[in-house]
Formats: sequence, structure tokens, C-alpha cells
Amino acid sequence: MSARLSGLTIGALTLTPAFSGAVTEYTATTTNATNTITATPEDEAAEISILNGTAPVENGSAATWSAGENTVTIKVENGAAQQTYTVKVTKTGV
Repeated sequence: MSARLSGLTIGALTLTPAFSGAVTEYTATTTNATNTITATPEDEAAEISILNGTAPVENGSAATWSAGENTVTIKVENGAAQQTYTVKVTKTGV
């Protein structure tokens, strides 16, 4: 049973560092109002929940960014195994 992600994308944003299932903290910068968040679990049986701050985001749906720093939390649960990934998305520009 794995609670790791095999993939994580936030639109076309570049995650820093580059995505690895073993790394749980990332940063990204955007000028977009929204980006689609897609989290792919290593194990298809795993359940994924995504929060943008306190707002739930359905996997494969768009998150709306506020100006400044936004914290995205992706929780992966598979039986007793669980893992949490965090992405700090900074919205810049107008």
C-alpha cells in the first residue's frame, strides 16, 4: 500500500524542486487567476483530498489563487498509510 504520488501538476507551472514522490514540499509562481491541480497516486486505491488554503479542490479541477502566497495541501490516504504534500503557490502580477 502506497500513499505516495506518482505525479503532481498544477497547470503548466514549474514545481521547485522538480516533482518526486519522495519530496513533500514544493513552491511555484503564477500570474494566472486559476490553475488545474492534478494529483496521481502510485496506488489507484489511494484517496486524494486537496485544499487550497481551507477551500476544497476536486482532483483535476481548477484552484483559484489569491494575490500573494497560497498554500495547497494534497493528502494521500491508503489504508493506514498516509502522506501529505504541500505546494506554496505565489500569485504575482495584476
